[in-house]
Amino acid sequence: MLDLADELLRWAEEGRDFAVATVVSVGGSAPRGPGAALAVDGHGTAVGSVSGGCVEGAVYDLCVQALRDGRTVLERFGHSDSDAFAVGLTCGGVIEVLVTPVRAEGPGRKVFEAALGAAARGEPAAVVRVARGPAGLLGRALLVRPGETSGPAVEGGLGGPPALDGTAADEARAMLTAGRTGTVGLSEDGSRCPGGVTLFVESSVPPPRLIVFGAVDFATALVRVGKFLGYHVTVCDARPVFATRVRFPEADDIVVDWPHRYLRRTGTDERTVLCVLTHDAKFDVPLLEAALRMPAAFIGAMGSRRTHEDRERRLREAGLTGRELSRLRSPIGLDLGARTPEETALSIAAEIVAAREGGTGTPLTGSRTPIHRDGGDGPSDRAPGAREAA
Repeated sequence: MLDLADELLRWAEEGRDFAVATVVSVGGSAPRGPGAALAVDGHGTAVGSVSGGCVEGAVYDLCVQALRDGRTVLERFGHSDSDAFAVGLTCGGVIEVLVTPVRAEGPGRKVFEAALGAAARGEPAAVVRVARGPAGLLGRALLVRPGETSGPAVEGGLGGPPALDGTAADEARAMLTAGRTGTVGLSEDGSRCPGGVTLFVESSVPPPRLIVFGAVDFATALVRVGKFLGYHVTVCDARPVFATRVRFPEADDIVVDWPHRYLRRTGTDERTVLCVLTHDAKFDVPLLEAALRMPAAFIGAMGSRRTHEDRERRLREAGLTGRELSRLRSPIGLDLGARTPEETALSIAAEIVAAREGGTGTPLTGSRTPIHRDGGDGPSDRAPGAREAA
């Protein structure tokens, strides 16, 4: 839902009623993960997607129905081998979709508006909704912020005892810190014993950073791919003649500074991607010496195998340990036979995605590796088509 924040916030500000269908859990080869959403307003306008097309029509109808009767429903969709025309996922997976009406005068409207506003401004926030539990709690919402933002740390409520709100806020804050979206099981009294209530926590965090060091032709292509993948992209180079807006019009930031000096002052986190394309020892070695001792999701460096061996020798001489050096992906990129800057950028991006998602990088043809990896938030064991309603 929060991925649709700009459009839904406009709907809310115009006073429109709308319903939001959100994927809360997936199993098997499902096309989209938890948090994917489809929204429908009172005029029948739809935005977003929950399945890439497999069950959009059925989910649209559920949203229209939710707007009519004001009821929150939880629907499970899966593939039906016995009926090729049944509503389901032809890819063989299973998804659970929570459909919540957001009426102008309905309960939780202010919570949803606050959540959409925070997401539209790029502020970290997490929305907690009751996906499964007592009928009076289904669809109730709680907004959690990390603090020191434009609003209170917690807004709304789940309709249960205060302890439930407190525990839910703690769980949501932990998931927000990790940038995770998924489900949490609690007891109705708020204790951390799964079984009574299933909460869906949807986190909205600023985009992860991709820092490209070296204002070279390969960097131009990598910036475009990084933006396409949703990263906040920075280009850093010590040479002002190359690090220019004309050469990198799509970059969010362009920094003229020695790479290692900029890296130390900008900082990183567990989602940051660092791509070193300079393949020049006077830049690479001090930069990687700093980078390999900082938190990051991915650290890669361009260069031939001979360049890599020389770079690794210099880093060892600088005091880096074998464990620290094992974090370095060099030569950067997957073996695609790439030659042009665009092909090379695709190769690098493919390795970044594979590292982030735990992929192998091997062809799916002829292999038995899963196409979509289950994030652990699998749906319940209820039969396909079962529904829960408030």
